[in-house]
Amino acid sequence: MSQNATLTAHSDETAGFPTSASPLADRILNALMYRIGKDGRAAKPHDWLTATVLTVRDQVIDRWMASTRAAHAAGAKRVYYLSLEFLIGRLLRDSLSNLGVVEELRAALSSLGVDLDVIRELEPDAALGNGGLGRLAACFMESLASLDIPAYGYGIRYVNGMFRQRIDDGWQVELPETWLVHGNPWEFERRESNYTIGFGGEVMANSDGQAKWWPAERLIAVAIDTPVVGWRGKRVNTLRLWTAQALDPIRLDAFNAGDHIGALADSNRAESLTRVLYPADSNAAGQELRLRQEYFFSSASIQDIVRRHVQYFGDVRTLADKAAIQLNDTHPAVSVAELMRLLTDLHDLDFDTAWNITRETFAYTNHTLLPEALESWPVPLFERLLPRHMQIVYAINAKLLKEARRRIGADDRMVSAVSLIDEGGERRVRMANLAFAGSHSVNGVAALHTQLMKQTVFADLHALYPERINNKTNGVTPRRWLHQCNPGLTRLLLDAIGAGFLDDAEKLADLNAFADDAAFGERFFAVKRANKIALAEYIRRTQKIRIDPDALFDVQIKRIHEYKRQLLNIIETVSLYDQIRSHPEHDWTPRVKIFAGKAASSYHNAKLIIKLANNVARRINSDPTVGGKLKVVFMPNYNVSLAEIIVPAADLSEQISTAGMEASGTGNMKLAMNGALTIGTLDGANIEIRDRVGADNIFIFGLTADEVEAKRGGGYVPSRVIDGSRELLQALDAIASGVFSPNEPRRFEGLVNGLRDHDWFMVAADFDTYMAAQRRVDSAWRDRAHWTGMAVRNTANTGWFSSDRTISEYATDIWGVR
Repeated sequence: MSQNATLTAHSDETAGFPTSASPLADRILNALMYRIGKDGRAAKPHDWLTATVLTVRDQVIDRWMASTRAAHAAGAKRVYYLSLEFLIGRLLRDSLSNLGVVEELRAALSSLGVDLDVIRELEPDAALGNGGLGRLAACFMESLASLDIPAYGYGIRYVNGMFRQRIDDGWQVELPETWLVHGNPWEFERRESNYTIGFGGEVMANSDGQAKWWPAERLIAVAIDTPVVGWRGKRVNTLRLWTAQALDPIRLDAFNAGDHIGALADSNRAESLTRVLYPADSNAAGQELRLRQEYFFSSASIQDIVRRHVQYFGDVRTLADKAAIQLNDTHPAVSVAELMRLLTDLHDLDFDTAWNITRETFAYTNHTLLPEALESWPVPLFERLLPRHMQIVYAINAKLLKEARRRIGADDRMVSAVSLIDEGGERRVRMANLAFAGSHSVNGVAALHTQLMKQTVFADLHALYPERINNKTNGVTPRRWLHQCNPGLTRLLLDAIGAGFLDDAEKLADLNAFADDAAFGERFFAVKRANKIALAEYIRRTQKIRIDPDALFDVQIKRIHEYKRQLLNIIETVSLYDQIRSHPEHDWTPRVKIFAGKAASSYHNAKLIIKLANNVARRINSDPTVGGKLKVVFMPNYNVSLAEIIVPAADLSEQISTAGMEASGTGNMKLAMNGALTIGTLDGANIEIRDRVGADNIFIFGLTADEVEAKRGGGYVPSRVIDGSRELLQALDAIASGVFSPNEPRRFEGLVNGLRDHDWFMVAADFDTYMAAQRRVDSAWRDRAHWTGMAVRNTANTGWFSSDRTISEYATDIWGVR
């Protein structure tokens, strides 16, 4: 049966309304009537969306079941990807594209008077992630299915997830993201996959000396499954998200006694676990909720994995042969202790046997070198919530420290560094060390990041286990981040180099032959301009700001953080504004600065940077003296769908983090794949992008990671640098004196003083080289043919950054699956 026939193969008879000429249209009408309860004449756009999803989902289920049956029949090893975030975005277009039925469905809906492009915009973004970490997990899940690797993703089904961002008077306002308010037609509740999760209580020993945990609090984790469709429908894998329920939904005795609120306390406490992603942890209650969330989803996932293994393979001792569990950062690190608990307490394995199984089963991906992001928990909090796990952590630690003394003769300093317990003040459980010790593989996500892991945060653990750290440079799925979000460019590539790149992104390299072809360059430029017109119209409609699609679109879209240095970009924007006003006679390159990103709710400086960006935008956009030479736009509520509009339209990709602080980045890959040129530091995957696209097709500036460390340790005085740079000094003076905050003249004084006093993120140190790089950008932009050739080479040489390549490396080097 052909792929396009799959959606029409099981057409049902319809009744109660006129049928169409298309069996697929009839099936949509059938879903509309019998599953939604609406007549086609009364249906609203959201009804058509749900009916369409349900119709497509039916065919996805056929492939899903077939994939599961085939994995069972083959006794295949499965990959289990544990992540606190899955930023999956909208699923309808993804599923249609991967099934190859976009145009068939478009025609069927059109016959019913429905526009596919209109209704798919109504699908909410799943609020299951914040930024690169969660989007990477989503790309990996899609690639696992596309490469026909049996896999489950495990996470939390957040009701509100990451907040919806609104900008009021330049300030970020956090609002609940109500993506589930009307339900989710893609998902399935699995009532049979429920697990009891415990907290608190005490540990007792039975008559045989066997530890037994008696939790004081118990709740139920309920599985909610979403199918993940691979390219060409080859495989459909499962994203299993957990929701929490109380053992007793209501205490009737309390309710009948008049305590109507208290009667629901257990339900409210359970539901709080899955309400919000990343609760603010600046207070004790927030820290406790965060740890409870991490244990909740880790315990449910590990119980599910062990249950499935025993069901199909019988002997828990063979777990590592049939299951590969990947920990996506430190959030699920408590899984190491949880698996040890299950193996020793429930399956009666001795400690050493359980430890060997655990280490062979787990692998750990590190995503950051920032100390504050390497999670640790106060021992009293950890022990109060998870007393049995605290015992296990101490037992693992004893084994680890003895091994360090025996194998490498570790001194007290090294023992302290590798220990799972940080004793440099308040005792804390180091989750990164637990993940490292409990895994057979520990990988970084870019070549530089991996090298720095060995030299910095894991230097002593690397000395103890020198074979354990390896590199797996991140990637992005080209299906979503090229084929779907940039159909104009995809059609152009098909005409130029054929369809091979659809199945193997590295075949984009064939495009190099067209980099100096003037006629092709004009077509490439026309596609980019059409995408820019679409973005300009979106900004006009949503932000009431008019921008010129012929200007250079200079884009920085990512989580707001000081190390990502949106502040450096804003300061250079202020400097450029001053220069344009001072010398209006110069041939300035028209430029639109586009910012988007969310700041963590409790991150004061990041929220202040958002305020500054919006204040600078308001001043510049209302100043007629700069004319059309400079505009600034901050686009609120950055998410996957917004990225899909911005990425194809970008000319310049800002990847300007302080060298040595960005693990990899994936936005840099998406933007380069769509023909944006990178301006960036030698940080994260920028280095590998430079090596792939060529040093002449990227704008590199600033200190290297080694130079950053040398400055930090060598008496760097940022105030001297600021005073020695006229443009930097004048821009900072304008910001600090209230030029951009006339109603609060001292609003940004703290940001500026922070740069003068310590400048940890090297904003002042890199400013002059960044400004010079921007002027090189201006010069390159003036030669349209040359710029377009550079853009073509970026698209041609970034196929290597496909998540298919990354997953293939994981599969071969870490998981041992085909």
